[in-house]
Amino acid sequence: MSRVSFHTLGCKLNYAETSTIARDFRANGYQTVPFETASDVTVINTCTVTEQAEAKCRNAIRRALRANPDTFVIVTGCYAQLRPEEIAKIPGVDMVLGAQEKFRIFSLIEAFEKQNQTQVAVSCIDDVTAFGPSYSSGERTRAFLKVQDGCDYICSFCTIPQARGKSRSASIQDTLKSAREVAQKGYKEIVLTGINIGLYGQEHGTDLLALLQELDQLDGVERFRISSIEPNLLTNEIIQFVAASHKFQPHFHIPLQSGDNEVLGKMRRRYRRELYADRVQTIRTLMPHACIGVDVIVGFPAETETHFEQTYLFLNELPVSYFHVFTYSERPHTTAVDQIARIGTPVPQKERERRSKMLRILSAKKRLAFHQAHTHTTRSVLWEDEKKGELMFGFTDNYVKVQAAYDADKVGHIENVFLGELAEDGTVKATEAAFISLL
Repeated sequence: MSRVSFHTLGCKLNYAETSTIARDFRANGYQTVPFETASDVTVINTCTVTEQAEAKCRNAIRRALRANPDTFVIVTGCYAQLRPEEIAKIPGVDMVLGAQEKFRIFSLIEAFEKQNQTQVAVSCIDDVTAFGPSYSSGERTRAFLKVQDGCDYICSFCTIPQARGKSRSASIQDTLKSAREVAQKGYKEIVLTGINIGLYGQEHGTDLLALLQELDQLDGVERFRISSIEPNLLTNEIIQFVAASHKFQPHFHIPLQSGDNEVLGKMRRRYRRELYADRVQTIRTLMPHACIGVDVIVGFPAETETHFEQTYLFLNELPVSYFHVFTYSERPHTTAVDQIARIGTPVPQKERERRSKMLRILSAKKRLAFHQAHTHTTRSVLWEDEKKGELMFGFTDNYVKVQAAYDADKVGHIENVFLGELAEDGTVKATEAAFISLL
């Protein structure tokens, strides 16, 4: 049997799409093997959000070839769509596939045989209009279901619309069909993923709330999460729905990017800090126990020290649970790069790193305080297939990470657990005597 290995960089949407590509290979008689082991084909799914992400792609190609010089290397994903010729020049790359072509590998190539010239199949992003349904299937407990792709926004720092195209999604019925497939595989939790998930359904005359209401009635899945949603698209109706739902978990991830209105304007974000604070307060009013994650970018060209201080103070005062901190990276052909004189003065790299460190420290304090606030309470925990020494881990409905003595029989099961003290790593210790099996 021929062998194929995969390596994925970037977001959860990429992981879902890699899983779909892997299922296509298995349907064509391939055995999936770990990355950097002997394989006939290696597929690398790339990201282009930062310069570092692209560097990781080049490094992954070198690692694959060091482990197996004869493997047929396919590179796809956002980096491949944006700069296919650049990737084609990397020694050892055999095929470069764009956003539309990655789901048609077996119709594009008859044999995975190395040739003298790299094959490139990348359509113009304006021609990419089809929605490719995907879901991840690597873990035993949680699946990531792609419900939307592309983005109609033009944030000045972002290349995603150039790499992914316009927003598009499957119909509610087709999405439900994919969710049922996931349920039949035994997953207890589905995370809904997309590039700008709040735009779901606009081309079908529907919206995200209508999809959530249908999924809430789906048999076989105990938990749903919304991966990330823009604050201006997170409506009161969606928040109220999640608060009343037994299946949608009290966990939101809401991109902020900056806590200063002037910077938000130059980023071309479609909200201001006042709206963001209102969204957070609405969640806290209806779900005081909810977990709220934040995306924030430091070092954007318009961000002066005063602007950064505004962001720091804003985040410090907000009742949120953790941050994902991104250091600004100049992306070719974005407004922030092409119109730098109008946007602002570039922030020195060392200063970007300093600001990033400050916010990461603040995030760690926020997460620790959020975990501490839930000690000595009882919450439902889905146990993961993650083992560290003699410990296993799981997440509560509101995304508190919990540890307990490893028990293979509990993996993939949900239990009511009494949360004890904090462990040294910041996770919460489960009290074994209080386990009450739910499923």
